Amino acid sequence: QAMTHIAVSDNAPTFRGGVLQMLESKSFEIILTGPYETGKTYATLYKLHLLLCLFPRSRALMTRKTYKSLVGGAVVTYETKILPVKPEHKDSKIKKFGGIKPEMYLYPNGSVIVVSGMDNPDKVLSAEYDFIYVNQAEELVLDDWEKLVGRATGRAGNAPYTQVLGDCNPGPPTHWIKQRKTLDLIETRHEDNPRLYDAEKKRWTAHGERSLRVLDSMTGLRYKRGRLGLWVAAEGQVYEFDPVVHLVNWFEPPKEWRRIRAIDFGYQNPFVCLWLAIDPDERLYLYRELYMTKRTVKTHAKQINELSAGERIEATVADHDAEDRATLAENGIKTIAADKRIKVGIEKIEDRLKLAGDGKPRLYLMRDALVEVDEELKSLYKPYNTEQEFASYVYPPGIDGKPNKEQPIDLDNHSLDSLRYGVMYLDGKKQRREAGSYQG
Repeated sequence: QAMTHIAVSDNAPTFRGGVLQMLESKSFEIILTGPYETGKTYATLYKLHLLLCLFPRSRALMTRKTYKSLVGGAVVTYETKILPVKPEHKDSKIKKFGGIKPEMYLYPNGSVIVVSGMDNPDKVLSAEYDFIYVNQAEELVLDDWEKLVGRATGRAGNAPYTQVLGDCNPGPPTHWIKQRKTLDLIETRHEDNPRLYDAEKKRWTAHGERSLRVLDSMTGLRYKRGRLGLWVAAEGQVYEFDPVVHLVNWFEPPKEWRRIRAIDFGYQNPFVCLWLAIDPDERLYLYRELYMTKRTVKTHAKQINELSAGERIEATVADHDAEDRATLAENGIKTIAADKRIKVGIEKIEDRLKLAGDGKPRLYLMRDALVEVDEELKSLYKPYNTEQEFASYVYPPGIDGKPNKEQPIDLDNHSLDSLRYGVMYLDGKKQRREAGSYQG
């Protein structure tokens, strides 16, 4: 009850449902789950802030799988929606350290929030905390979570109890979050969010109606998880892509590694350019990604040249559009027409995703490879990078209800088309004369 008397913002909402349950819970491990736009991140940050206000000199950690994604997401929500005023404001009583790369927030009562990604484990795991908040907890592996739990065992000693809090979007039912018995996994629904649903009038708000129209337009796995909040596996997913196996933290590929680019043209649909590095063992790393709608090829060409400055690009493989390829050539980017065979290309990517004799795959995606988020795609809950396309690229159901693996559904696969072009350039040369499948 004391929490409700601490000002957070001028328009602090009334909490209900799963969100209210999370706020009131003193369970040691709590993760708030549910479909998109139920206010999970806002509510969990709200509680973290209140705990720091309630218990002087308490220590908290705000973290996510990578620091870059944390600063671009939860930190923005914390500064703009949780704090009464931004830390830079003259009336702010909370001091921010680190500027545009925040490292810590100091409260007037001595409480502190340390900000760091799990990609900086020395900083994250070098101290004890009273409270830990994990944004997008589904990105973590179980070992990450358990290491964090080990940093909040009460040794900090500045609060009467400790908590490890998180928010997440639903994933497959085999995910460790769904399986962990010591975790209090609390479900939220769209009706829990006062911005979407007016509980007194028992109807959706204008904002809620707009949001649900967008959410209802999603299909397949994204609809089941993002609209319905179901923990379900993908049905008919083309590739066996496992984030635990195939995602690695970003690093600068050594200069001696081969590098290629792969491009799929688009304007209303995304224009995609992938930068792919090949190590001495022929493993492929997607280390940079341009994924953007409603920009001209000339604009993209300028950005591609700027991003590639100082790099030795062996080849740029592109879709067949003659006019777009000519525009790239006029701007100094010569291209090779891609081998667009779908079936063979899918097989080649599948081969690279499989574990080799050393227990490692031959294809990796680097986290934070995306140059810039297409905010319009994000607002429509459409894929805006390669990782998200892996989850939504599926085969259609056959008459018997099982996936028909003759031809994937041609939807939200722009980056995967680009990846296929790049892989076929590297691996498909020996099969160029084989009978190809549909050239789509």
